[in-house]
Amino acid sequence: MSRVLIVEDEERIASFVRKGLTANGFVTTVVGTGSEAVDYAITGGFDLMLLDLGLPDTDGFDVLRRIRSMGVDTPVVILTARDGVRDTVTGLEIGADDYVTKPFRFEELLARVRLRMRNERTADLTVLRAGGLSLDLRTRRASVDDLTVDLTAREFALLELLMRHEGQVLSRQQMLSHVWGYDHDPGSNVVDVFVRALRRKVGPERIVTVRGMGYRLTG
Repeated sequence: MSRVLIVEDEERIASFVRKGLTANGFVTTVVGTGSEAVDYAITGGFDLMLLDLGLPDTDGFDVLRRIRSMGVDTPVVILTARDGVRDTVTGLEIGADDYVTKPFRFEELLARVRLRMRNERTADLTVLRAGGLSLDLRTRRASVDDLTVDLTAREFALLELLMRHEGQVLSRQQMLSHVWGYDHDPGSNVVDVFVRALRRKVGPERIVTVRGMGYRLTG
């Protein structure tokens, strides 16, 4: 099982990322300072690090420089509110493998994590299947009973989430967090709108409403 070190001092974001990765089968450890990040990184016990630049005790760039100078080659994906080209280039030049700018949707972060894991040593499932549904995560193609259907990016992400948890009831809150990110409006009905759109494309019988709880995908 793949292990991810989350270096993030903002509790709301750290919790959002941890819950999402855990739900997708990753083992996570969360630390909130640069010194802790270095201590954990040098153990070699992680397959990937998510590193925030704005840490309370030091800059994330300093953490990255230190672990690379110590020979730690764990893939690092930087999380930052800075979106300047200079910061992006600096991070990549000193050893970052990827860059995600806040605010971000969980689907985007998860895709980056899987990509970097796959580039290293983790073989990742690239085609999801549930009954007559099929999602190719690399080509972003969806099919229903061998017929290709066109999905928007959000529809694809929502269907991917449902398929990864086939048979399980997912709450609207879980769907909002995974697909729309940590800045979503908890009172929004956007999940219901997108579920209706998905039903029209994949078949209404495949996505079941569980009253008072959420939705479940059936095979």
